[in-house]
Amino acid sequence: MQAIDNVKAGIERRVQARPWLEHLIRAGGRYERQRGDYYAAGITYFTVLSLFPLLMVAFAVAGFVLAGNEQLFQELQEKVVEVIPGELGTQLNSLIDQAVRSRGTVGVLGLLAGLYTGLGWMANLRAALTEQWEQKHEEGNWLRTKISDLGALIGLGLAFVVSLGLSGLASSDLGAQLLARYGLDELPGARLLLTLLSILFALLASWAVFAWVIARLPREPVTLASAAKAALLAALAFEVFKIVASIYLQIVLRSPAGAAFGSIIGLMVFTYITYRIILFATAWAATASENEPEVEPPTAGAVIRPRVVNSAGSFGSGAAYFGAGALAALGLATLHRRR
Repeated sequence: MQAIDNVKAGIERRVQARPWLEHLIRAGGRYERQRGDYYAAGITYFTVLSLFPLLMVAFAVAGFVLAGNEQLFQELQEKVVEVIPGELGTQLNSLIDQAVRSRGTVGVLGLLAGLYTGLGWMANLRAALTEQWEQKHEEGNWLRTKISDLGALIGLGLAFVVSLGLSGLASSDLGAQLLARYGLDELPGARLLLTLLSILFALLASWAVFAWVIARLPREPVTLASAAKAALLAALAFEVFKIVASIYLQIVLRSPAGAAFGSIIGLMVFTYITYRIILFATAWAATASENEPEVEPPTAGAVIRPRVVNSAGSFGSGAAYFGAGALAALGLATLHRRR
């Protein structure tokens, strides 16, 4: 038992000597205690559910574009017949034609369903982030809460727009076109510099979204500095995960089963791991040293007094009891002799 205690004490000393490791253990404990995996699974469900209304909106937008451009619509139908000849191509063209005619109804239904599922997704995401910060948020007015979630959803959409813009700058194809346009593609090290800039812009795009999510989506205000540091950690982990996921998907999609179900399963796994990264980064921010609760000093009214035991009094009482016992024994001995 003593050996086990010594080993535990040695491990604690080594952990305390490395602040980053101690912080990692605190963050992992917070993530597990606040059910990070459970919330990541719930957010993944609402994310996949939100994709169908978004597809409806995308079809409606495509319908409006095709309805306003008759030449493009005819070219699309000809391509469908060329790629998919026979009865199947004809049926597909009729479906496209029907989608163009009902583009308004599909768009309105998609927007309403997307608003409902989007608010559910945002409510779950904000609840998960709030749990990682261990905030005690009381449920307020339902309408006010939904308006707040709608504002957060719009803000996150704008953050995604900024991220997509930075990702567009990080595109290697765009960079190669710019290099070729200005005659810089033949310079030594130009390709390497382009790759490094692409990685940098991709990290910056991920960091911008993650920082906004960690700092602004919890129900109560949090420190922006801690959120920015945690977002950098999340962006690095996310970029590594994207590389691993792309390699894995290329391997999985080669099989017939992977080609049939790999896309939806890959989407669910990718979304789930992404939310786990975000929630763990939030736990990292919440357990930073600047966010630890301060220990309150004892109140002024509390008075600590030592307990004093009168040892002299106790000794005197013991001596009196001893003397009484001795006299009783002497009396009994005298009576015995007289008999």
